Amino acid sequence: MPLPREARENAEAGAALSHEVLRSLLGAWALAACSAAETEAVEEHLGDCGGCADEARRLREAVGLLHRPEPLDVDPTLRTRVLETCLSRRPPRIPVPDWADAYDAETARLDALLQDFGDAEWHAPVRLRWFGAEGETSRRTTVAGVIAHLLSVDGLVATALGLEDPLTDALAAQARGSGGPAERTEAFWRASHFPPTRHVREPWRDQSHRLVRTASFTGGRARGFEVSYGDFALPLHDAMLDRAFECWIHAEDIAKAVDYPYDPPAPRHLGKLIDLAIRTLPAVLAAAPQAPPGTVLLEIEGSPYGNKYVIPLDPRTPDADQVAQVALDGVEFCRLAAGHVSPEEAAAGQKGDRDAIRTVLTATASLSRM
Repeated sequence: MPLPREARENAEAGAALSHEVLRSLLGAWALAACSAAETEAVEEHLGDCGGCADEARRLREAVGLLHRPEPLDVDPTLRTRVLETCLSRRPPRIPVPDWADAYDAETARLDALLQDFGDAEWHAPVRLRWFGAEGETSRRTTVAGVIAHLLSVDGLVATALGLEDPLTDALAAQARGSGGPAERTEAFWRASHFPPTRHVREPWRDQSHRLVRTASFTGGRARGFEVSYGDFALPLHDAMLDRAFECWIHAEDIAKAVDYPYDPPAPRHLGKLIDLAIRTLPAVLAAAPQAPPGTVLLEIEGSPYGNKYVIPLDPRTPDADQVAQVALDGVEFCRLAAGHVSPEEAAAGQKGDRDAIRTVLTATASLSRM
């Protein structure tokens, strides 16, 4: 509040100010808006007047609330919390099924990462890694190339649901040899006259939205759908989890390429991805050369679905004696299953038959593909 001219002149001249004038200055003092002479006069008065000192303390606390420092970055959990609050008060008429919510969340997180990328980020080099028959394998591409890869492989689910294939008829025919993810991706990359650019984001995002919406409408009929990956097929439930898994792993690849932090999935989604890999392991072990009977106790920390799994080395003898025990962090286990961690580097704790442990860890790594 501006002071009367006489009071201001008195303060500047060093004259003593009355109690009423000093009390009227408390608001400006709390906001650090007083002149040096006024500040000195107010603070000297506060040492003598208990009533004004109490009022000054209350004003300073109020100013602190008004000017609370806040980070400029939006809380990454804000979207999830807002959606959960809204849906708890007004559930959607067609809710996203629990087997598709991990895909919905991971595509949304990746899309949020991409939204502010400039041309330099879209063309940043990325190395796709997986564990093939000959060990660790990799393929060099760009951020835009990774999104083109996700678009191509998600198209397998899209066509199973009767949606449009993102590959043209000519490209789909080229990739139809085994119809697998690698063949589709290579066909997409070869057909591009120029390397993929930021323009690949929109068709990928639109396709992911259509997949979630269509999956939500399948209801109880979802169990009748199968998605062919060429050499094998997955039920629609597991195919959506598989796509969520790959979306997260490749989002980490992109974040690493542009030097940006990226968190693992929410615990409830991470648990579903761990469960998918565990359920797939017996088929991989069955296809491997026959192993001696025995089981390995696999302990995975961080899974809300339980952390102890008995893995038979030979699926024909599931009740064989336990010969080894191995412990892994949940995120580390998923990165092993994605081929981003080698079997030799993976285990945090091992006990028992080393060959048995190596067999299980190698089988887990062989779940990965481009």
